[in-house]
Amino acid sequence: MENKNVGYILLGISILIIIIIFLFDSALKEIVSSSCSMEKEICPMNKSINKQTYLSLGIVGLLILVGLTLIFSKPQEKIIIKTKTIEKKSPQKEINIQDLKSEEKEILRLVQNNKAIFQAELIEKTNFGKAKVTRILDRLEGKGFVERKRRGMTNVVVLKE
Repeated sequence: MENKNVGYILLGISILIIIIIFLFDSALKEIVSSSCSMEKEICPMNKSINKQTYLSLGIVGLLILVGLTLIFSKPQEKIIIKTKTIEKKSPQKEINIQDLKSEEKEILRLVQNNKAIFQAELIEKTNFGKAKVTRILDRLEGKGFVERKRRGMTNVVVLKE
């Protein structure tokens, strides 16, 4: 929640508390005037009621100050620092795919086009069986073309750097 909204809520609560304070004040003064046998200005109960009222209003005043501070304070700005990372792009090594079978070439082409692909997606796109794709990936991994990384219940196949 933003600071302004909290400030408005505090101001609303403060106004309600002020109304309640004045209602209690008037009710207590009526009770004191009917029960105290002394004059209104001399009765010690009147003094204690006034002290309690002023104390309550002081506390509510602090709440109002906090609410106004929250309303009129500037929201903290988010500082975003962008750093440029310079990566040296190594020239892509030539992949000799002449000695690969057509199935291996097809899977390698899919991995190259997608840069990273789930093994289950390879199964869907090639319409090969699970075992066949696993065997082909084993061969490609053995030759150093691809690498499998475990992600949950499946593998992500990426080109080996």
